[in-house]
Amino acid sequence: MLSILINAYACSPHMGSEPGMAWNWCINLAKHCELHIITEGEFRDKIETILPTLPQGKNMHFYYNPVSDEIRKMCWNQGDWRFYKYYKEWQWKTYLIAKDICQKIHIDILHQLNMIGFREPGYLWKIPDIPFVWGPVDAKESFPTAYLEGASLKTKLFMQLKNAITKWQLQHAKRVHSAVKRASYVVSASSNSQRAFKKYFQIESPLLNETGCYIQDHPIIDKSKKEYLDVLWVGKFDFRKQLGIALRSIAKTKNRHIKLHIVGGGNSLSYQALAKELDIESQCKWYGAIPHGEVQRVMQESDVFFFTSVAEGTPHVVLEAIGNNLPVICFNTCGQGDSVNEKIGRKIELSTPKISIQDFAKILNTLESNRHLLKEMAENCQERQQELSWDKKVLQMVELYKRVLQQ
Repeated sequence: MLSILINAYACSPHMGSEPGMAWNWCINLAKHCELHIITEGEFRDKIETILPTLPQGKNMHFYYNPVSDEIRKMCWNQGDWRFYKYYKEWQWKTYLIAKDICQKIHIDILHQLNMIGFREPGYLWKIPDIPFVWGPVDAKESFPTAYLEGASLKTKLFMQLKNAITKWQLQHAKRVHSAVKRASYVVSASSNSQRAFKKYFQIESPLLNETGCYIQDHPIIDKSKKEYLDVLWVGKFDFRKQLGIALRSIAKTKNRHIKLHIVGGGNSLSYQALAKELDIESQCKWYGAIPHGEVQRVMQESDVFFFTSVAEGTPHVVLEAIGNNLPVICFNTCGQGDSVNEKIGRKIELSTPKISIQDFAKILNTLESNRHLLKEMAENCQERQQELSWDKKVLQMVELYKRVLQQ
């Protein structure tokens, strides 16, 4: 059994986002490998409560490198740039812990797992004589600024500054280039990231989206005789998620047989006002923030999932839709672009909001008038669940480990 040392800053059971992603990688990799996992200490109690209940728990050895509550708050406050200073310090201390582990225990491969952003590659790559793998890594070159239409001036300036910094870091960040040069494999979290690694580092980076799909045994329900096409939108009410495009697309269809179900937390008043202005108020149902189980129920009752976000990693909610046999309409970008194929959904290219609204409206009208297409796509979701499953992804990663050791 291979012995893998994993650097996973955020790792926790019963969570989504980065902590849940790292936890799922670890519990699934532990079915095939012996893992030595260095993580921050915020979720230690959760980890140590559940570990004895897992058959593969004996293959998971955790080492904790905790930070202060103040630093944790910075981490959770996305956009707080101060966190990177402390995160860099955490990575250095983790490197020292890792060196100590490697002196005491045989380690076959060093794996920098998360956080998935490319800006902080850690320091595991500095440990000599042990192969190093980094990823999945999110290294998108830029936010598509055409979709800042309607955002505040502050948001527009922030995103333009972030795009400029991202490009500079991809070109010049010394530790990033050192880590890439040292790595046996840099694994890309999306096709966007693959293109960035090719452009700025001249490497071929295998694609492996950072999150996986759980196989769910839901029956396929024939919804082809329904009067209305029930379209589901789930997300936060912020500019990245582009709810405005979803609302305008519904209006553009001029089709009263389409209803939009909107699930999400935050202030929806401006979007509700937009729905009224577009004269689709009666076609919209607002749920607010609802429990996870309720979201799954709504997914199973809906006909299509409408995901309009333009900046993501690999959104777990899209994989949940696929797990619920729910066809997906989305942009062909980020992890959703890699996860959704023509068998289970429809994608459009990034362009401008005006063109996107026209493209989405055309798709919605086509699906509303051809319900058999939705039934076929729903049936195909079961095959796609298997292809995107955690079991499949982990076997792909283990295969990369084995290739590394054969080099």
